Amino acid sequence: MSPRPSFRTLDKDLGRITHAEVAQLHAFRPVWRLGLSVLALVGGLLVFLALSGAAPGVLATGAGLIVAAWLGVAIGSNDVANSLGPAVGAGAVPLLPGLVLVAVAGLLGAFLAGGAVSDRLAGGIIDLAPLNQGIRGPMVMVAALIGAASWITLATGIGLPVSTSHSIVGGITGAGAVALGVSSVAWTTVLMIASVWVATPLVAGGLAALLLVFLRANVVDAPDRGAAALRWLPGMVATMCAAFAVYVCVLTFDGSQLVLLQPAAAALAGAAGYGITHRGVLRELRDHPKKPSTKRLLRPALLIAVVIMGFAHGANDVGNIAGPLSVILQGHAVSGQIGVVPAAILIGGGLAIAAGTLLFGRRLVTMVGSGITKLNAGRAFCVSLATAVTVLGASGFGLPVSTTHVAVGGIFGVGFAREWLDRRRDTRHDAMPAEESRRRMLVRRSHVVTITAAWLITLPITAGLGALACALVLRATGV
Repeated sequence: MSPRPSFRTLDKDLGRITHAEVAQLHAFRPVWRLGLSVLALVGGLLVFLALSGAAPGVLATGAGLIVAAWLGVAIGSNDVANSLGPAVGAGAVPLLPGLVLVAVAGLLGAFLAGGAVSDRLAGGIIDLAPLNQGIRGPMVMVAALIGAASWITLATGIGLPVSTSHSIVGGITGAGAVALGVSSVAWTTVLMIASVWVATPLVAGGLAALLLVFLRANVVDAPDRGAAALRWLPGMVATMCAAFAVYVCVLTFDGSQLVLLQPAAAALAGAAGYGITHRGVLRELRDHPKKPSTKRLLRPALLIAVVIMGFAHGANDVGNIAGPLSVILQGHAVSGQIGVVPAAILIGGGLAIAAGTLLFGRRLVTMVGSGITKLNAGRAFCVSLATAVTVLGASGFGLPVSTTHVAVGGIFGVGFAREWLDRRRDTRHDAMPAEESRRRMLVRRSHVVTITAAWLITLPITAGLGALACALVLRATGV
């Protein structure tokens, strides 16, 4: 007995994600070669420092800037597909405008919402208070960046996709343990962050499933899809826009400013989202009155989800650069300010990520969005919005997470929800062939193992590399 198509829905999406990971590795090659050059340059700087006795502060700043800039470019080029791939694949936005849109949204996210994660990485994993005088504290963060960059470069070279967020946490942990001792590491914070890495894909999966169930029940499967879309979609997009405006206002303003601006911003954003979506639905009903396309009906909603996702990406991932870099650039002047990241460093990190998106993102988005992970508009919208909400929530608590792993969790949620709805609607085929059940279990288990292994392996390896880099850096500088 051959399996029904609905049995294969989730596995097809998961297969596309597997191919997308392979595509990421190929598209990342130019950035990978740049990473090798960066590591060679930093290694040369350290050798020069050890042999010449030059001022360690200057070289520490130079090495930190070089590695941080490369990490920013790597983040922007590699993770842009999470934000833009589904929308390009669904035809909601052309490639070049989409890249610009995601780059700008990511920069705004870094500036407005990147402080919490950056502060956590700057002073929440290791206690830098004993090192707030002199150059030793910045050297620890230089070593952490080198450890993380080394692992990302090595893993990419051997074909293993890893998370920058996981790598930075491990690098800081290992470098801090060498410089200050194991007791200086806030192990409860490290454990909490690692636990969030497991929980966030589950949260995204649940949110994506609920969104899909709502869309299917109220729009896609409605007897009159056009009328249902006109009734539900503008209000849903208006709610998204208003909630996002409130979130940005809370991050940007306080006190009386927040009380005055929050309702106005929510009303304006909600009205704009409602108007754009309402006009788009009316246009689709005018052009295709008998059979309106779900893809075209959901274009405005998916486009707004892309903006929110880009903002979330910038808000969370900028901490990987800005946190360590703030300690390096402030040096001994950080006294009394440990863990407080200046806005200029957040902007600099955001610009590095935006540069990676614009310079190297085209190839990856084309491969992933237009040819490999071509999810339909409904599923793409559910995954993008669920991922964005989950990542923004983690960012608000200052917790670095992997957007790729969160997005895969959304794929799981959408796939399970769709299959449940299909089986609920068609009860004539309740029995699933035993061989199909075993095959699905193997496919899904492989993805769970991949996700779990990625963060289980990355943390100890990058901690070891960060520790080794810290020992070498401190020996070379003599501080």
